[in-house]
Amino acid sequence: MSTLTDKPLSEASTEDIYRELLIRYDEDPTRDGLLKTPERMEKSMAFLTKGYKQDPTEILRGALFDVEYDEMVIVKDIEFYSLCEHHLLPFFGKAHIAYIPNGKVIGLSKMPRLVDVFARRLQVQERLTQQIAHAIVDAIDPQGVAVIMEASHLCMMMRGVEKQNSSTVTSAMLGVFKEQQQTRNEFLSLVRQSKS
Repeated sequence: MSTLTDKPLSEASTEDIYRELLIRYDEDPTRDGLLKTPERMEKSMAFLTKGYKQDPTEILRGALFDVEYDEMVIVKDIEFYSLCEHHLLPFFGKAHIAYIPNGKVIGLSKMPRLVDVFARRLQVQERLTQQIAHAIVDAIDPQGVAVIMEASHLCMMMRGVEKQNSSTVTSAMLGVFKEQQQTRNEFLSLVRQSKS
């Protein structure tokens, strides 16, 4: 019943490979509920990994503005969804990003777009956090950048240790956020403030 026995793997379509996976999990890919599953899986994975085809620098440089402003800019509670590169299971949560401009600011809508560029790749949360921070540094050379990410990982919730209420928090502090305790504390305080 295997779909790959009559052709080399390199010649198989992505749909063929997903169909073969269903067979290896003792499923029948020809049954009604699974008939279009290989096609849907291919489209789903293309969407969930579309960040590989996006350039974070191009996204950020599309909305840079010269300003005199030199106080903290924060965009918080940015929802994100990613896939753990170890198990291809989702992890999801919120990102909080701050920077202190050095003559340039980034259009506010670009922050969530930046998060999505890196989240829509196979990831580990630690690297994701660093990539977002460094992309901002590369784009506008601010006085400092801070990123905090809070996430729930289905690889810990659905399998393995099966801990439903655990969460993972990662941070990247660059420039004045790393060097100045007062600046870091201001950011942390503002992130903790609840919405009214």
